[in-house]
Amino acid sequence: MAEHSNIPRMRKKRVYIETYGCQMNAADSEVVLSLLAQDGYEVTNTLVDADVVLANTCSVRENAEQRIYGRLGEFKRLKNSRPDVLIGLIGCMAERLRTKLTAEKAKGVGQIVDMIVGPDEYRRMPELVHRAWHGEKGIAVQLSRVETYDDIVPLRTSGISAWISVMRGCDKFCSFCVVPFTRGRERSRTLASVVREVEILSSRGFKEVTLLGQNVNSYRDENRDFADLLRSVAEVDSSIRIRFTTSHPQDMSDKLIETIADHTNICKFIHLPVQSGSDRILELMNRTYDRARYLGLLYRIRTRIPDVSLSTDIITGFPSETEDDHQKTMELMEHVRYDGAFTFKYSPRENTPAFKMLDDVPDAIKTLRINEIIDQQQKISLQKNQEMVNHTYEVLVESESKKSPVEWQGRTDGNKMVVFPKGNFKAGDYITVKILRANSATLFGSTEKSHSQIELPIEEAA
Repeated sequence: MAEHSNIPRMRKKRVYIETYGCQMNAADSEVVLSLLAQDGYEVTNTLVDADVVLANTCSVRENAEQRIYGRLGEFKRLKNSRPDVLIGLIGCMAERLRTKLTAEKAKGVGQIVDMIVGPDEYRRMPELVHRAWHGEKGIAVQLSRVETYDDIVPLRTSGISAWISVMRGCDKFCSFCVVPFTRGRERSRTLASVVREVEILSSRGFKEVTLLGQNVNSYRDENRDFADLLRSVAEVDSSIRIRFTTSHPQDMSDKLIETIADHTNICKFIHLPVQSGSDRILELMNRTYDRARYLGLLYRIRTRIPDVSLSTDIITGFPSETEDDHQKTMELMEHVRYDGAFTFKYSPRENTPAFKMLDDVPDAIKTLRINEIIDQQQKISLQKNQEMVNHTYEVLVESESKKSPVEWQGRTDGNKMVVFPKGNFKAGDYITVKILRANSATLFGSTEKSHSQIELPIEEAA
């Protein structure tokens, strides 16, 4: 019998990551963790236990970057107490501000950060971390026209929902947007690689996947488009709900609308950013559509998918926006009656065409207008949710309610959050819920029956 060694076993180095911004960043964080796990690192959810601390950053708006600067101050205190801890700044902010971030005068960031890594250089993370352990600060921010990480299986813990990045970059060049400069040009994964990933998730019991891209509608794999990808993914497993985001109105095809309508496990929920209801502002934004074309698209969607839920993005206070422009946005919202909206005050982003425009709408006016938009959307959302009271809906159980340990929360096909008694259900079950009451953000209901296993063919699935 072999003797037991008295030499203590060295623990693996631990990596901690904080993710800011969009779902694409969430998917990227799983790619980074996968690469580091393959190199022998363990993942920790506790900052104080970490040997490597990463912030996956967002640059879409100024306040997102300011949050990162504030957080880096907290990382600095950690590094002061534990000088051996490595700090890495990754993602869009690393790409956009690479020169500024390396300068020590940049709020002390140069003294805190050991690695600065852009979204297309994550394959180099193990190498850069290794070099940082030996005192060599690393920077890797080269954009790529081919990188999609399609051969990397993201590191996902057990769960029921997963993000799948199907394409990267954007070629639209909206005048306010930094994405083409921080994430590069459009390139797509192969359809086969996405389908394989969904098959793996199905075998692990996942019940929902969301296909991600800066503009998923631009997806191309040779002669196959996003509608082809969406259909192929939906046919992998009829018990898996399929969602996608984000869509650009210019590329929302009738073929895609038909594909959504024809598959019961493709969720009848579409996020379709409008940004403004004013044709003049839309032209300045380089959005490539006008109000009439956008509304015509929504008419085709609702004609083919009558029960569709719609959400949107709206920017207020874009350069030269007048009160009349603002009212046109308010009128469009009232006409469309979105189920939800993400609203933002315009903030100038360096290197974008809009940065050269005069940011002439006072912040007080931006605040007033965005509050009016939010108030109107909350009223619309409340009315639409109250129309669902006394009706029953299929809900996918997701997690314990944030406010009550005796309740679950989950979402409808139309992406409405529902809270209901726990009963004997578990995360991943599909259940039928009768809606009893509603506010502008949440539905509250009672459960009638569970059907956690769906084995019907796609065309018959509930």
